[in-house]
Amino acid sequence: MIVLGIETSCDETGLALYDTTSWENGAPAHQGILGQALHTQMAMHREYGGVVPELASRDHIRRVLPLLEETLKQAQCQLSAIHSVAYTQGPGLAGALLVGSTFAKSLAQGLRLPTIGIHHLEGHLLSPLLGESVPQFPFIALLVSGGHTQLMLVSGVGRYQLLGETLDDAAGEAFDKTAKLLGLDYPGGAAISALAEKGQSGRFELPKPMLHSKDLDFSFSGLKTAVLTQVKKFEASGGAADQSALASFHADLARSFVDSLVAVLVSKSEKALKQTGCKHLVLAGGVGANKQLRSALTISGKKNHFEVHYPPVELCTDNGVMIAFAGALRMLENNNGSTTSGAFDIKPRWDLASNNLS
Repeated sequence: MIVLGIETSCDETGLALYDTTSWENGAPAHQGILGQALHTQMAMHREYGGVVPELASRDHIRRVLPLLEETLKQAQCQLSAIHSVAYTQGPGLAGALLVGSTFAKSLAQGLRLPTIGIHHLEGHLLSPLLGESVPQFPFIALLVSGGHTQLMLVSGVGRYQLLGETLDDAAGEAFDKTAKLLGLDYPGGAAISALAEKGQSGRFELPKPMLHSKDLDFSFSGLKTAVLTQVKKFEASGGAADQSALASFHADLARSFVDSLVAVLVSKSEKALKQTGCKHLVLAGGVGANKQLRSALTISGKKNHFEVHYPPVELCTDNGVMIAFAGALRMLENNNGSTTSGAFDIKPRWDLASNNLS
């Protein structure tokens, strides 16, 4: 069975073809990826310091058909070979989701194929199954992205329990806001991570919000505010006039920010594993590509005797592969997804657990 995946939840347009044959025959799941194409809108939105929904929607319209053609060419596949179409139904930007839903439903109706609406976060948390080290169910999933920071207990495909989530800014938002304070371009995750590698630990005592709370929730707005306080202090001292001192200040502050955020994510993950008895942790989402976070989780795994699983770096950000793959797994679970109707139904706000299989 060949599934076409379409991802248009925010600022990436991703399409991919996934063949379940390899998975069903016991081969590594990543061998089922026949082809994929991705366009990111980062350069377009950078001018505005963040995603502009209307511009994102218009760009998806322009990109989706050429990307489909590129995917088919890469996979050496004809439209007639596709068995079903999976698309991101939510959560995300309403206009962007509508583009993907409309395209998926129209294409499927023309080819007389079933469609399957996929939860964006389900795509992320199942994507590590496409890596070299495949986690065993049940596992804990740490989802960290621009819009979400959550800990989920994953008992199987379509069986998810929310354990904790952010009460304010997600980790990705904290990265972007801190990057802006340090004069770095949007998006800030990769830029902050690279700058932190040049900095020294311990210069700034930044808070580690909710590190010792008894729950598994997160909060990162206070960390961002602490960075702002340090920036104002430095500017008031006149240090910004010295370019060398300014560069050192930015690098050291970036390092302290990353150290604090990573410490909270690792600690909460350890607690979730201990509370559930799981021995496998999955890291997923755009921030899952962060080098410092990966390194800290790997060290913690060796120390505390649990295995950490990562998706391929290229599949950490939004992409069509994760949607095609999640759609394929849903099909193999004998479930036709959240919709097979012709309606262009999208869910900009959507609780993952509400989409569990019965």
